[in-house]
Amino acid sequence: MDAAGTGRFTAVPIAVLHAIAVFSLAVAALCALAIAWDIFLRGERQHMAVMDVVWPVTGLYAGPLALWAYYRIGRLSSRQAMMRAKAHGETPPGQAKPFPEKVGIGATHCGAGCTLGDICAESLLFFFPLTLLGHEIFAAWVVDYIFAFTIGIAFQYFSIKPMRNLSPKDGLVAALKADSLSLTAWQVGMYGWMAIAVFLVFGHPLEKTDPVFWLMMQVAMLAGFLTSYPVNRWLIRGGIKEAM
Repeated sequence: MDAAGTGRFTAVPIAVLHAIAVFSLAVAALCALAIAWDIFLRGERQHMAVMDVVWPVTGLYAGPLALWAYYRIGRLSSRQAMMRAKAHGETPPGQAKPFPEKVGIGATHCGAGCTLGDICAESLLFFFPLTLLGHEIFAAWVVDYIFAFTIGIAFQYFSIKPMRNLSPKDGLVAALKADSLSLTAWQVGMYGWMAIAVFLVFGHPLEKTDPVFWLMMQVAMLAGFLTSYPVNRWLIRGGIKEAM
């Protein structure tokens, strides 16, 4: 650890880094609340119900970027927006999304499951710590993946099944085909950043009660978005995954 008390390669004093983390988490929470307020209290419910959860969860890690994306893209897919467009004889704006935006929404859909799964797993491991190969982080990756995969597939199931009018069994198979690769790609990006943070930047594990840990998790989620985006693009273009 360096003289500033932060880690191997960062010269930012720990108090400053802590303040940045608290600020980032607070802003992200406010953005998530703003999106949830618009969806649930102002009645801008999404055409696909699962996106009512996806957008606020995206705000937890992407903060202002998620808020901008919601008003730029997501709000156009609300039931209210569609009814307003039809009332004026216009094409619902959510139906005319460019392909890159459809891919991005598909990635956030996958990311919401990963985010909730990782929050659940990390919270569980706080009370019941585990180690694998001598490192807590390796055990955390296994538990994170199990939770993220389970929740992510559930999200995809409740998207695909009603869209395709499938039986429960066929819906589950379709969800597994659609999201297994994208979920794994997301987790690879997330794990990659957390490995850099723990082993290179700080040189030691981060306590889960430390806001800096959750700041690193926010960055990890953005890394997961970047690694899952090309996979989602391939899945959607190939018709394996439905465009959101």
